[in-house]
Amino acid sequence: MLHGRTIGFIGSGNMAEAMIRGLLEAKLVTADQIIASDIVEARRQQIHLRYDVETVTEGRDVGLKASILILAVKPQDMEGALHGIAASVDQTKTVISVAAGITIAFIAERLPAGVRIVRAMPNAPALVLAGAAGIAKGEHATAEDLQIAEVIFAAVGKTVVVEEKHLDAVTGLSGSGPAYVFLLIEALTDAGVKVGLARDVAGLLAAQTVLGAAKMVLESGRHPAELKDTVASPGGTTIAGLYALERGGLRGILIEAVEAATSRSRELGRR
Repeated sequence: MLHGRTIGFIGSGNMAEAMIRGLLEAKLVTADQIIASDIVEARRQQIHLRYDVETVTEGRDVGLKASILILAVKPQDMEGALHGIAASVDQTKTVISVAAGITIAFIAERLPAGVRIVRAMPNAPALVLAGAAGIAKGEHATAEDLQIAEVIFAAVGKTVVVEEKHLDAVTGLSGSGPAYVFLLIEALTDAGVKVGLARDVAGLLAAQTVLGAAKMVLESGRHPAELKDTVASPGGTTIAGLYALERGGLRGILIEAVEAATSRSRELGRR
């Protein structure tokens, strides 16, 4: 699907680099099929040296060369980025945005009429090729455009297709979710220290436990509640710990966290 296509990145920050790395490691494209822009010379040099891809200063040059454009600038820089590429974008190109809170309508209003736009909400674990992304297609995007986006984001993790109205919820859950899990790992580590473990030992056990539990959910296909019950034997240690978590309201607090982040994403989208 990506054979013979040039993929251009407008912005070469962490997310763009993760996607470049994922595409190359999955052998979906070769380095000469990628071009990336960035206003910072040092960053352009880093990307070129690490991945042997062409780098340029102006997004306009990316727009002229690439048939798939990935908008990977910060939300506050999107206006300027769109202005820079508008003259080099037409209805033959696929435009994919990974900027949080920037709607398809916002992008469409600043590019020529009929441009094919896909909006995506990836998350930080894409940096280690274990991300989760929600993607939604714009009015003029085709089924092939959506498939292109799915292939690209599958190179850095898992992908789900949703309606754009649900991307705020994706942001609240998987976009912000890594921070909740980091906090959980930190708390588990502190707990291990409290009961006598060395901090490095507790940290390793906590992080690996979270990783292993997530793999069990993804690879077994079983409901998390069912897996939980396989660990919690009658009158044992696990059920005692689960009781403490339920008594402390962990489940409700996590739900409230996702709701709060979702609401904030909606607010940012209305700015």
